Amino acid sequence: MQIILELVPIFTFELTRSNTQYTHQTAAKCTNCVSTTMCVHFPKFKSRTCQANFKKTSRNSLNNAKSLSLGLCLPVRKIYPRKLSETMAANPRRLHFVFVPLLAQGHMIPMIDMARLLSEHGVVTSLVTTPHNAYRFATSVRRAQATGLHVNLIEIPFPCEEVGLPLGCENLDSVPSRNLIRNFFRGLNKLQHPLEQYLQQHDLPPSCIISDKCLSWTSQMAKKFKVPRLVFHGMCCFSLLSSHYVKLYKPHLSVKSDLEPFVIPGIPMRVEIAKAQLPGAFVTLPDLDDIRDEMQEAESSAYGVVVNTFLELEHGCVEEYSKAINKKVWCIGPVSLCNRDILDKIERGNKASTDETKLLEWLDSKKTESVIYACLGSQCRLVPSQLIELGLGLEASERPFIWVIKTGERFPEFEKWLLEEKFEERIEGRGLLIKGWAPQVLILSHPAIKGFITHCGWNSTIEGVCSGVPMITWPMFAEQFFNEKLIVEILRIGVRVGVELPVRWGDEEKVGVLVKKDQVKSAIEQLMDEGEEGENRRNRARELETISQSAMESGGAAHFNISVLIQDILEQSFHSRD
Repeated sequence: MQIILELVPIFTFELTRSNTQYTHQTAAKCTNCVSTTMCVHFPKFKSRTCQANFKKTSRNSLNNAKSLSLGLCLPVRKIYPRKLSETMAANPRRLHFVFVPLLAQGHMIPMIDMARLLSEHGVVTSLVTTPHNAYRFATSVRRAQATGLHVNLIEIPFPCEEVGLPLGCENLDSVPSRNLIRNFFRGLNKLQHPLEQYLQQHDLPPSCIISDKCLSWTSQMAKKFKVPRLVFHGMCCFSLLSSHYVKLYKPHLSVKSDLEPFVIPGIPMRVEIAKAQLPGAFVTLPDLDDIRDEMQEAESSAYGVVVNTFLELEHGCVEEYSKAINKKVWCIGPVSLCNRDILDKIERGNKASTDETKLLEWLDSKKTESVIYACLGSQCRLVPSQLIELGLGLEASERPFIWVIKTGERFPEFEKWLLEEKFEERIEGRGLLIKGWAPQVLILSHPAIKGFITHCGWNSTIEGVCSGVPMITWPMFAEQFFNEKLIVEILRIGVRVGVELPVRWGDEEKVGVLVKKDQVKSAIEQLMDEGEEGENRRNRARELETISQSAMESGGAAHFNISVLIQDILEQSFHSRD
């Protein structure tokens, strides 16, 4: 198989083979892969061999060549991206990336991180939001601006009353009932016209739109401005590829029951899953199916996909996903690592519901790798009886723990139990309850944390990976059962708590209690095991932490991919003017 690398002027590579150094002012783009990102054929920042011969080429011919045939993928020793600010300074048009997230906490947080990361490469970035949501990010954005980054918030009023939502209901997390989801999406659709007006009047028109997959109207907007639209799913490539092939081959239609496992076809590894554990996209929802159809149609016309992940986490699924959808895929994660400052970690996503100083003092008082951190996500909808079982399991583990509890409509019922049972008094000193929002990245990165009880949302999953923390998996809905398979079976850095059924919005009471306190205690004991199995699990988690940190460093895979993405959009920008 011959690998063709097109030369794209902008980067300097040092390629090494048999102690021979080749340096040229170009970047390599593999035409054998659909993606212009870090393809498996070339550069992966470590030795990888394809079968063929390497043709020695001089520096001059490299600089003059239009393409270079390489059969051997050389190790890339160093990469020095030229400052894109220098590149764009020579161009009359500066790049402007517009980020349009779904107004939900788990979707907005990685988008604001992405906007910051791209702005660090010299481009202008704008994130579309609403007044109530802007409050959650304003401080961190102002701090980024103070360092010279061109990252901005575009605030557009959300038409709550017009679409029949309570005033201030501008975030999916605050929608009080599943029956109002359609109203919420109507409100999202009404953001299109004022956003287009704003961008038309802006001094710097958009060069690219990066939007959440749920916002199909951004496809029309991209066509109007004649710019590429990139889709952000908020998932990993393993989950995206698994969903794609289940939709394509429909193996779930051949099983006899919802709990009968079947093999996911097409993916690079053998993984089984049950029909009941598939994402909500496989469940017929008459009131929302038309919205999902619009999303699918808009996605098919997208220029490419950006993913908050890195290659080593995906075990071959990045290339396969790019081929399967016949689109470019850029892996630019883990984006949470852009929060290097302690204030960034504290304020990431929202104002913390606890005193950060006291939180850090509490963590500092614990032994290294001794604390369990339990947080089941911003959209956790477990009934009070299930939360009680979780609390009792944490207590029975006799380990120090931090437990984050989402406040909501049912919270008063649960808080009544806390008071009547004097739970907080019983665990005083050993357990810490955070009622509301917690600075998760700050907590996970503390050396006292040894395990993470997680709902397997992708943000939480990759944040756990970046911190080198093994996980106890408690998936609830969406693609979270896919993520559990990745954590437990492929990466082998977690243990299952034993959930078999999802908890979909509106079905909480019907589902009830899925996990008993003894299961929680048992999973904690297994994760904290000091034997060979536990130590191997922790070593694998530490290795992934190291790889993830390297990806975000200057010259790392994610850093490189962001540069290639910007270069691609720069080329598209010139083509659109021709």
